[in-house]
Amino acid sequence: MVGDLATAEDAVQEACVAALVQWPADGRPANPRAWLIGVARNKAVDRIRRDARRREKEAAATLLELGQRGIAQATDPVADDELNLIFMCCHPALDPAARIALTLRSVCGLSTAEVAAVFVVPEPTMAKRLGRTRRKIREAGIPFRAPGSEAFADRLDAVLRVVYLVFTEGHKASTGADLVRGEFCDTAVRLARTLVALLPGEPEVAGLLSLLLLIDARRAARIDAAGELVLLDDQDRHLWDQAMINEGEALLEQALRARRPGPYQLHAAIAACHSTARHAADTDWRQIALLYGELVRYEPNPVIEANRAIAVAMADGPAAGLAILDGLSHHHQLSRWPQLHIARADLLRRLGRNADARDAYRTALQLNPSLPERAFIVRRIDQLGS
Repeated sequence: MVGDLATAEDAVQEACVAALVQWPADGRPANPRAWLIGVARNKAVDRIRRDARRREKEAAATLLELGQRGIAQATDPVADDELNLIFMCCHPALDPAARIALTLRSVCGLSTAEVAAVFVVPEPTMAKRLGRTRRKIREAGIPFRAPGSEAFADRLDAVLRVVYLVFTEGHKASTGADLVRGEFCDTAVRLARTLVALLPGEPEVAGLLSLLLLIDARRAARIDAAGELVLLDDQDRHLWDQAMINEGEALLEQALRARRPGPYQLHAAIAACHSTARHAADTDWRQIALLYGELVRYEPNPVIEANRAIAVAMADGPAAGLAILDGLSHHHQLSRWPQLHIARADLLRRLGRNADARDAYRTALQLNPSLPERAFIVRRIDQLGS
């Protein structure tokens, strides 16, 4: 409504403060969301009036006071409010990494610590990046308006990455007591479905939804009755949601028929290799390793290469996979990723190098994984003995 990120954030904060004061005394309103938006709008109007120095600000205040959404949003092609905000925030004037980080923080509800974990950087580093991005928006006067459908192409890659990363944080939480945050998984699947309806001819959009469905189909089997992590090989595959798997595989076939390959279709193909294996021993790890090798061409980053190393280890033995992981040790950023050290520890354990495996597990513990992962690591260390 405001078209300015800083004004919007300040107005929402003031509305939340008002809610903390008024709701305990007056009771929770029937529609809390509408209440917060209405109060925030009024706060924004007051702020714009105080700061009005240009005609466009005064015009914006007039539009807001009349309760209109503004001409720029009157023909908004995106019906889903959250997806609309994601498209708005993924502004092409911003660096791709910056726009994704800002959207995760300002729109999708991830904390600065969680965004930092997604990008595998320290939290203070991410806080500085977000601060610089906000300053650039303010100093350059970058407007936030709902883009028309003709502008989707410039923003789609960033939007897809945001939805994928929201799901990733839900599938394996970087912080907290829960391994899975179902609300993030559900939100990402909903956003991906909306994107497929909005852009039915885009194979990468269908590939993203396919990927999310194929992975989320395993949700019920990933945690046992005691709340502990269950590895993929040990999961009860009868608990996997077959309807989601069938839908995901159909979407992947539809996307592949377009003959426009991309990273999300490759990710989905890897997930399909797992979902079609009736037993863990039936998994085609050699095919998965080949798919990861192709994926590296689209996403040349050490995280993809580390995942390829696991597939190689399953296909050709732990020594082959460990050689790839050890070759990634020069990546300072990757050294902060707990999963790298967990993977190394597992391969070292399989090679009988128990002392080295314990050291790798302890390194992972120092990187503050989620509580379920921490419990899993401690159990592994105990199993290795002294």
